Amino acid sequence: MKLTMLGTGNATAIHCYNTCFTLSNEKGYFLVDAGGGNQILKILDEEKIELSDIHDIFVTHGHTDHLLGIIWMIRMIGTKIYRGFYEGDLRIFCHKELEEIIRNICNLTIWGNVTRQFDQRIHFINIEDEKEQKILGCQVKFFDIQSTKMKQFGFFMTTPDGSSLVCCGDEPLREDTEKFARECDWLLHEAFCMYEDREYFKPYEKHHSTVKDACEMAEHLGVKNLILYHTEDKNMAERKERYLAEGTQFYSGNLFVPYDREVFEIV
Repeated sequence: MKLTMLGTGNATAIHCYNTCFTLSNEKGYFLVDAGGGNQILKILDEEKIELSDIHDIFVTHGHTDHLLGIIWMIRMIGTKIYRGFYEGDLRIFCHKELEEIIRNICNLTIWGNVTRQFDQRIHFINIEDEKEQKILGCQVKFFDIQSTKMKQFGFFMTTPDGSSLVCCGDEPLREDTEKFARECDWLLHEAFCMYEDREYFKPYEKHHSTVKDACEMAEHLGVKNLILYHTEDKNMAERKERYLAEGTQFYSGNLFVPYDREVFEIV
């Protein structure tokens, strides 16, 4: 299983793309969010990820920096379906209210030859708390992250070799959802900024966490590998070095602060 970080920035980042990533194996690609625009298409093209190899997409929630790239994915894949250049179906995993938002935007902005593929070749799979699905041959359990801003889901994945990976969306794990990440092999967790920069970036006002917060939580839960994303982009040249310097004070596992396009082997 390979993890490719397509974007690592928060909603206002302009020096890196908004947070989204793919998980992939010999069965294809699983896309998690798609950022805030059609730059997702350029990124996928440069990473040599073919749209025809993406058959599963998960949309965590309806904020623009996670949602709007999905509209472009539907447009492009739907066009391929219409023209006969896409084998199989596309599955979009999201909660029911988010499905309605996506359908409405598409119906208002995309030509009918694409939207007529809805429920024919483009399927919306509604997720609920602790509902399980099979994706890329892996067992995936979705869970409600209990966001107070907008309904949002994360997931717990078990790979065929037994490794566990947890994505908790773009908010901190809460007490009732910590069970999904306890002693997991890989945790993808947001870190809006460094703790020392909290007065400047105001992460807590936005219901986000700092590097220190995320690392303390991962240490408490016994997480083996921690990937921090959904960050500010004020100083990209020093982001990795500074975040690692703060984080390793509070976390003893393997800590990663990836750049856009960085790739990990999930084993």
